[in-house]
Amino acid sequence: MSSSPPGGSPHSRTLLRRLVPVAALLLTFTGAAPLRAAEDGSELLEMSLETLMNLEVTSAAKNAQPLAEAAAAIFVISREEIRRSGVTSIPEALRLAPGVQVARISANAWAVSARGFNGRFANKLLVLMDGRSLYNSMFSGVFWDVQDTLLEDVERIEVIRGPGAVLWGANAVNGVINIITRSAEKTTGTLLTAGGGTEERAFVAARQGMRLGDQAALRIWGKGFERDGGHQTDDGNGADDWRSLRGGLRLDGKDRRGNSYLLTGDLYRAQVGETFTIPQLTPPYSASVDMDTRTTGGFLLGRWTHLSTRGSELALQLYYDRARNQDLVARQLREVYDLDLQHRVSPGNRHTLLWGGGYRYSPDRSSAGAVTSFAPPDNHQQLFRFFLQDDVVLVEKGLRLILGAQVEHNDHSGWEVQPTLRLLGHPRPGQTLWAAVSRAVRTPARSEDDIRIKQVVLPDPPNPPTQVILQGSRSVQAEDLLALEAGYRADLGRHSSIDIAAFYHRYDNLITVEPGTPYLETTPPPPHYVYPLVAANAMDGESFGVELAGEWQVLPCWRLQGSYSYLQLLLEVDEGSNTLFKELAEASPHHQGTLRSSLDLTDNLEWDLWWRYVGDLPSSAIRHYQTLDARIAWRPRTGLELALVGQNLLAPRHGEFASEYLDAARIEIERGVYGKATWQF
Repeated sequence: MSSSPPGGSPHSRTLLRRLVPVAALLLTFTGAAPLRAAEDGSELLEMSLETLMNLEVTSAAKNAQPLAEAAAAIFVISREEIRRSGVTSIPEALRLAPGVQVARISANAWAVSARGFNGRFANKLLVLMDGRSLYNSMFSGVFWDVQDTLLEDVERIEVIRGPGAVLWGANAVNGVINIITRSAEKTTGTLLTAGGGTEERAFVAARQGMRLGDQAALRIWGKGFERDGGHQTDDGNGADDWRSLRGGLRLDGKDRRGNSYLLTGDLYRAQVGETFTIPQLTPPYSASVDMDTRTTGGFLLGRWTHLSTRGSELALQLYYDRARNQDLVARQLREVYDLDLQHRVSPGNRHTLLWGGGYRYSPDRSSAGAVTSFAPPDNHQQLFRFFLQDDVVLVEKGLRLILGAQVEHNDHSGWEVQPTLRLLGHPRPGQTLWAAVSRAVRTPARSEDDIRIKQVVLPDPPNPPTQVILQGSRSVQAEDLLALEAGYRADLGRHSSIDIAAFYHRYDNLITVEPGTPYLETTPPPPHYVYPLVAANAMDGESFGVELAGEWQVLPCWRLQGSYSYLQLLLEVDEGSNTLFKELAEASPHHQGTLRSSLDLTDNLEWDLWWRYVGDLPSSAIRHYQTLDARIAWRPRTGLELALVGQNLLAPRHGEFASEYLDAARIEIERGVYGKATWQF
C-alpha cells in the first residue's frame, strides 16, 4: 500500500471534485420525484427460509420461476447479501456463491471461473448483465475492471454452475452468471454514498430516481472511485492502482397496450495500473515497466416485451456495446451489435415451449503494442443462433422433463449443436431432486486464431537471441463438454435449508500450445530467431466435484450461511504435446469453504462476519489461505447508514493468483479498512 498525504491523494481529491457536480446535478431532480421511504432494517433476516427457497430466478429457464423449480445448480446472491458483505465490486460479490473460483490478481484484475479452468482470461464462463453478454470474444473471458454498476442497484446475481448453452449459447460451458439490476420503479428517490479507507482510497456515488407519469420510471446515476495498489512481491509498493468514473440511466415503463419496455445504458472511463516485464532483443533482454491502461466505453440496450391475454410472451432485445483500451501491451477497439428474439407459449396444460434466435456482429480493430499484435489488425465476427426448449409436466406437481437444443453458426468452427435433457421432481413438499445431461462448446477466441504474444527473449551469444512467442492458429476447433449433473434442495424445517450439487464433466479438444518450427526474423532488428508456441487442440480431460450450501436461522436476529466446494480436475495432453496449458488449466483449488454470520444486535445495529478458506494453487505457487471480513453498520436515523468494514483481517497481505500469458508483476492483496456513509431520501 502506497502512502498518501493527509486529506487523501491528489487523485482522490480530483475524483471528489469531479463527482460533486454530478451529485449536485442529480439532486436537482429531487423536486420532480416523489420522496421514497428509505429501506431500513435487515431484509435478509426478515425473509423466511421458505421464502428464500422460492426466490424468483430467470436464468435457468429464461423465464421467471421459483428457485425450487430450477433444474440446475443455481445460487442466488441477493441485494441484501451484497450490502451486508461489504464488497465493493462485482467479482468480489461472486465469492458468495459456492462452486465459483474467485481470485484477485491485483487491485484491478481478477480470475473468475466455475468448476475449474480459472485464469485472468477464464474462457468457460458466460457472464451477463440484464441480458447483455460481457464475454470478450477477442481474448475470451471477461475484463472485470470495466464491468461495474452501482451495487445498490443490483437486484440479485444468479449463478449457474454447469452448462447453460441451450438457452445462452456457446461459451456457457462451466457456468452462467446473470447480474440483474433493479427496475427503475423500485429506485425512486435519492441515494448518496461516500467513503474511503486504506485500500479503498475514496469513492462516491449518487442516484436519482423519479416517476414519469403512472406507467414509467427513470433513474440516473453516477459513481467514481480510486483504489490503492497492492504489495508487489519483489519491491513492495505495487503500481496496480485503479481509478474509474461511470454513469448511466435506466428507463422502465409500459405503453397503452400493456407492453413493457426497458432502455438502459452507461458510459465509463477508467485508468488501471500494472507492472509488466517487456521482452527486448538487446541486453538486458527484458525491462520492467509500470504502465497505465486507459479504457473507455459504454453500451445502450433496449427491450420490448409483449404479454398476450393467452399467457404467451414475446420479447425483442437489441444492444450496442463499445470498448476501447490503450496501453503498451495492446490497443483495441471492440464493438458488438446484438439482436435477440424469444417467444414463450403454452400449447395445452403440460407443455411450455420457449424458442428464439439471434444475430451478433462484432467488429474490432487493433494495433500492435509492445507485447501483442494481431494479423490482420482488423477483423469482424458473426454469430447466428436458434434455440428451442420444451418444459413438459409428466406428473402434476411431481415430475417435469425439460429438453431442448441450441444451434449456432460461428466464424471459427461453423455449425454447433448443444442439447440438454433435464428431469426435476418433488419427492416431498419442500424438497427438489434434479438431474441433467448436456453438451456445450467453447468457440475459439480471436486471440487463439491470429494473435502473437511475445513471451521471453533467450540470449545465446555469439548466436542471435531467440524470442519465444505464443501464436494463434486458424486450425483450432471448438472445445467440447459433455456434462452429467444431479442436485438436491430441501427445507429442513423452519430454521434450516440445504442445497447439494454433484457433477462429472468430460472435455474434448481442449486448446493448448504446441512447439512450432523456429525461423529467422530480421524485423524488428537485430536479427533473431523466433520460437513459436502454436495453438492446437491437443488436450482432453475430466472433472468431478460436489458443491454444498446451507443456511441456519439460529435466532430471529441471527442467520448463518455456509458453503463447501470440492473439485478434481484431471487433464491429459496428447503424446508428445506441451504440458504448459495443462498446468495453467489446473489453476483452481480442490477445496473451498465459506461461513457467514449476519447478526442484528439491535433494530439499528448490524454485525457481519465472513470467513473464507481457499486451498493450494500449485500452478501459481500459492499456498492455501484463510481470510476474514467484518462489517458493523449503524442507522442513527431513517435513511442514513454508517458502516465500517474490515477486509482480509487475518494477515497483513496474501497472494491469491499469478497472471498467466502476460508477464505481470506478482501482487499480494493487503489488509484493508474503509468507512462508508449511505443516505437515502
